[in-house]
Amino acid sequence: MTDQALHFKTISELAHLLRAGEVTSVALTQHYLDRVAALNPPLNAYRLVSGERALEEARLLDEELHSGQDRGILHGIPFAVKDIIDVADQPTTAGASLLADNVATEDANVVRRLRDAGMVLLGKTNTVQLAYGGAGINHDHGTPHNPWHEQPHVPGGSSSGSGVAVAAGMAPMALGSDTGGSVRLPAAMCGVTGLKTTVGQVSRHGVFPLSWTLDSVGPLARSAEDAAHLFGAMQGADPDDATTAGRAPHDVLSTLEDGVGGLRLAFVGGAFRERVDDEVSVAMSHSGEVLKDLGAEIVHLEFAEAEQAHQLRPAHVIIAAEAWKNNRNYYEKHFDGLDPIISQRLVLGRDISADQYMSFFQKMMELRNRMGRTLEDVDAVLVPTTLAAAAPVAEVDASLDSYNQYNFGLVQLTLIGNVLNLCGLTVPCGFTRKGLPIGMLIYGKPFCEETVLRVGRAFQQETDWHLTTPDLSWADGSIG
Repeated sequence: MTDQALHFKTISELAHLLRAGEVTSVALTQHYLDRVAALNPPLNAYRLVSGERALEEARLLDEELHSGQDRGILHGIPFAVKDIIDVADQPTTAGASLLADNVATEDANVVRRLRDAGMVLLGKTNTVQLAYGGAGINHDHGTPHNPWHEQPHVPGGSSSGSGVAVAAGMAPMALGSDTGGSVRLPAAMCGVTGLKTTVGQVSRHGVFPLSWTLDSVGPLARSAEDAAHLFGAMQGADPDDATTAGRAPHDVLSTLEDGVGGLRLAFVGGAFRERVDDEVSVAMSHSGEVLKDLGAEIVHLEFAEAEQAHQLRPAHVIIAAEAWKNNRNYYEKHFDGLDPIISQRLVLGRDISADQYMSFFQKMMELRNRMGRTLEDVDAVLVPTTLAAAAPVAEVDASLDSYNQYNFGLVQLTLIGNVLNLCGLTVPCGFTRKGLPIGMLIYGKPFCEETVLRVGRAFQQETDWHLTTPDLSWADGSIG
């Protein structure tokens, strides 16, 4: 095997190679570090790289595996972490230079769980400042470059660096967070697989908060199968995150290969169809046909609660209010260190009254309760992840008005899932004529990650969109 063949392999494939003795964790880690060294200057996916530390972790894990200690499929596999997630002895900057001295004293719960499963931390990936934006633009640390086009296109945010890192083969997986789409947007726009977990299933302890009501943590990876293994390691109750209290881990692997035969999968209209680009609509129709041919029953659903969740405009109330509470100190005392995009978004929450906040919260809970009846007879909902594929950065970033207009449309379909606390898996389902990825979002009921992963796995066994990789010769002539 040549090294060149390693970086776009799935975790499952890499795990097989490790156990067959065809590669070591040290060699695998070094391969990714070399790739990061070559590609990070043009792509700007990583904020911090922990080369020596990663190689030492890999060496110890190789010794364990050689001696018969096997922690499971993730043993010896490298990963990256969005730079809002704490890693002991490293700064958590949340995309802001003003937080350069914010050094974590311990790993976030989710990082500790992945390390306990045997994973090797390569470093921390760039993000939107304070994780507050869907396009992925950062005027402070720089905007990661979507690897699918030589001209800068938005990578999706706020887990922008994580999406670029996985898409460009700079890590086999990376952690992200999702408050209004921040795992799913970069996954879809960079052509990888991303899992938005149900709030309460994965601990947020040690994660820089944006909105404590809606924040979740999830993986970006090369396949639904990989996401299932990662979710299995990440989930579970944590006394430091009250939302996880009493929440036992649930098995997502025993049904992963069961296919979609007998499942009822729903297409919906309304907000999920308005202003959707023609190329995205065609890709979604073809994807529905694939799942129908695999034995799923495809139905059309009136999803009133989703429509009403969209009309609530949660970004203007609950996220704005909670983001202001979490970050007002930076606005009031470090205004000059804030990206203008972020400062003008933060201030939206300053004047939201308790009555407005509680009224929204009550409506949101009512929608969640009613939704259970609406989705009672369907297993999952199929929608586009985004209205259109990635747009050029210059077009989006021309002014605050152009950014705000783009960002509002970008989160239209993903934010609904956060308001309703759905879980969701985005998978690649096609490409535009321009060669940019299109994502299909598989929404599941709360705490039904096993269903969305099962549907995603079946779809990816039948299609090869997730196997297509970007041509990065424009970034480095020696890189594929």
